[in-house]
Amino acid sequence: MTQSSHSGEGAQPHDWRHAWQHIRDDARVRRLFFFGYSSGLPLLLVFGTLSYWLREAGVDRATIGYISWVALAYGFKWLWAPLVDRMGLGWLRRRLGRRRSWLLLSQGVLVLGLAAMSMTDPATDLERLVWLALLVAFASATQDIAVDAYRIESAEQRLQGILAAAYSFGYRLAMITASAGVLWIAAAVDVDETTYEHAPWAAAYAVMAGLMLIGVLTTLLAPEPAVPAEASSVSAPGATRWVRLGRWLQRAVVQPFVDFFQRFGWFALLVLLLIASYRISDIVLGVITNVFYQDMGFTKEEVANVSKFFGVVMTLIGAAIGGTAVYRFGIMPVLLLGGLLAPATNLLFSLLAGIGHDFWWLVAVVGMDNLSAGLASAAFVAYLSSLTNVVYSATQYALFSSLMLLLPKFLGGFSGVLVEAWGYAGFFSFTALLGVPVLILIMLAWRFSPTPETATND
Repeated sequence: MTQSSHSGEGAQPHDWRHAWQHIRDDARVRRLFFFGYSSGLPLLLVFGTLSYWLREAGVDRATIGYISWVALAYGFKWLWAPLVDRMGLGWLRRRLGRRRSWLLLSQGVLVLGLAAMSMTDPATDLERLVWLALLVAFASATQDIAVDAYRIESAEQRLQGILAAAYSFGYRLAMITASAGVLWIAAAVDVDETTYEHAPWAAAYAVMAGLMLIGVLTTLLAPEPAVPAEASSVSAPGATRWVRLGRWLQRAVVQPFVDFFQRFGWFALLVLLLIASYRISDIVLGVITNVFYQDMGFTKEEVANVSKFFGVVMTLIGAAIGGTAVYRFGIMPVLLLGGLLAPATNLLFSLLAGIGHDFWWLVAVVGMDNLSAGLASAAFVAYLSSLTNVVYSATQYALFSSLMLLLPKFLGGFSGVLVEAWGYAGFFSFTALLGVPVLILIMLAWRFSPTPETATND
């Protein structure tokens, strides 16, 4: 049985007309857009936007830093991905199916969690707000697992780039809503911005809770994707409850990882190295960019308008180009292009560091950086999707997407030290050099990629 198609160039290129036809007419593309919006909305509400709220409420910077750890739930979602992949939810699963039942459960928790956050004032009950933020982060990560699995199981490999682009569109628009949108709402309600009031933030977060109903409605209207029979079987008869539990753990936790190495053999190590390093240039740079903008003398308004709004728009354009290009040319050529553009645009930051405060140079650098990031992300998501076996899609994709963050985030922790030692121009040049090994790994993966037939189980 052929369960997985992957990054090999076995699929034939398709023309642009058919690509745009799918974007225009395929209901799966629209569904992934709305699922992307539902996935992108909670992240900043428990991370960047929450930090802004906490600071305005008088919470000290050290405490805000510790609270940001709630977002680590996204990095460890692979730990409970096997449960989402294999465990049923009783009556809810019987009514909605495996994927939609988990989607509705997580989305329901998100609506209630965000509503509860809106009613909690950090100035008087910080601990309660932190626990609610942790709940929202956990539910959001769970939703991401289910959405990723739904996307992978909804369409064949040649459409994954387009679905990834639609998802990215929705996700990025949601991030604008959860950042600039929240601030706009809070500012509109706040009658006196010189003093802290809970009411503006309560209104903004209540609106965000309402917007999560978009995801709920999409889940209720969407069909359950078809999956192989073994994917829906979560237990086997055994002599005792403990035997059945052992069999379930073996199928749900162990087998997804065994399956990956069985299908790809030694090539799996090359794939894991590529996954762990593909976004390293962008992520390591991204840790320090806000500090860089401030040191260069850019105002908060300039940074917000260029980085948070214009930058996101350019990311969306890049995702559209990347998703359509994957459909037209295949995954690997676009993956290589994204791997080349990421370090190249980092060199533009080195140039900006030498120029200093120049608004239009900031627009140019942020625009090029985000355009390349959108293109690379669409190709990378399609690549990760192609590596999964649909029997274990949630578990395997969650592992891949988590692995993508670990090394870059770890190195990013040293960004400040490196800037102090080398200056901004030297640091940005270093992040560009980090992309060179990635290009080598992409070319090796392209050269030695197994054919779809050799990378699947019978």
